[in-house]
Order: sequence, then structure tokens, then C-alpha cells
Amino acid sequence: FVNSLYFIVAMAIIPTALGVLVAALLFDYISPRFGTRTSSTMRAMFYLPQILPIAVAGVLWKWMYQPEYGVINELLGKIGLENAQQNWLGDPQIAIYAVVNVLIWIQIGYTVVIFMAGLSRVDPALHEAAELDGAGWFTRFRVITLNQLRPEIAVVIITTSVAALKVFAPVFVLTKGGPGTSTMVPAYFSYYNFFTKTQVGYGAAVATVLAVLVSVVAVGLMLFQNRRTEDSA
Repeated sequence: FVNSLYFIVAMAIIPTALGVLVAALLFDYISPRFGTRTSSTMRAMFYLPQILPIAVAGVLWKWMYQPEYGVINELLGKIGLENAQQNWLGDPQIAIYAVVNVLIWIQIGYTVVIFMAGLSRVDPALHEAAELDGAGWFTRFRVITLNQLRPEIAVVIITTSVAALKVFAPVFVLTKGGPGTSTMVPAYFSYYNFFTKTQVGYGAAVATVLAVLVSVVAVGLMLFQNRRTEDSA
């Protein structure tokens, strides 16, 4: 469950922050200057990891993380950073961060698409009026974009937080909870007790606790968002 906190950061907090920024750049900067086709192409590139089967993405990253012939260590060696080369998935101290990196890569496309859809409903007159008043891009982003995207941000935070608590496939493909228990998460721990150790009762107990926790988190976030919506109204 402690490792799940890392994955909430990787799947909810970081992708939400990056997704808002990337969506605003694509919508407000790339599209007006380079055309909607360029913006749509870049959005599709960000979304590509979402449509890749997790097994394919896992095999790709596992190959990239290989300590002997992986592309990451190869690149580090070629630019003179041999000291930075690591056994990315084999070191208990850094394996969790290697998995976190993959989850961010997978999740950011989802947030970008949601936020760009939200930006399409924002009245362009708001940005035009702010620009005429001398507001720069960052000021318009902070004052207008973030406020207008509150409903989408709430939806993204709720869905990605729940997904982070239930994460299974990336851990199964990349590390199987190892090395040791450094990347073990509740969903894989339940599976491990069910099918590897055949401790069905214990595995069921872990799954039940996880289901209760997911429900509590989802309901709590929804109530918090409803309260903020009522206060702002």
C-alpha cells in the first residue's frame, strides 16, 4: 500500500500537472501558429502509449532498461555518463522509480486528451480580452485556463487515483513485485497469494481491503469536488 502512493503520484499528480500544461501549449500556442493538423498529430503522439497493449509497452521498456544492452544505458555511455548507468529494474532502491517513469509515460496522453477537450469549450473571448489587457500566456494560463478546467481536473484526479490503486499489469510485466518487494502493490500481492502461494483466503482478504480502499478514495474525492463546486457557485 505504501508503494501505491508512488503510483498515485505517477498516474494522478504528475500526469495531471503535465497534461494541463501540454494541453494548454498545444491549444493556445501550437495550434494557432502551426495549424490544427500539427496540434492533432502531437496530441495523437502523446496518446499513443494509451492504446498500446500493456504487454507490448512492458516488453519495450524492459528492453530499454536492460543493464547490459538496454538503450538507456547505451545512451548514457555514449554521452560520457557511465557513472549514471544503472540496473534499473534490478536495484531495489531505484526499481520503483523505473516503474513510476513508465506509468507517467503511459498516463500523460489520457490527461492531455481530456484537457484539450475541456479547452475546446472555453470561450476564446476570455483569452482575447485578457491578451488585450496585457496578460501574458502564463497569466492567462493561471487565471483562465486552470479555472475553466476545474471539472476536467476533478474527473482526471478521481479516475487516475483509482487506477493507481488498482495497478497490476505494469508491475506484472516489468518486475513481478521485485526485486524483493520493492515494487509490490496490493493488486499484484493479492494475485501472488492466490496463484503462486495458493493462500486463497489471504489473497481474498487483500483484494477486499483494496476494494474498500478504492471505494473510499473515489467517494471521498467526489464529495470533495462537489463541495468545491457548490462553494464556487
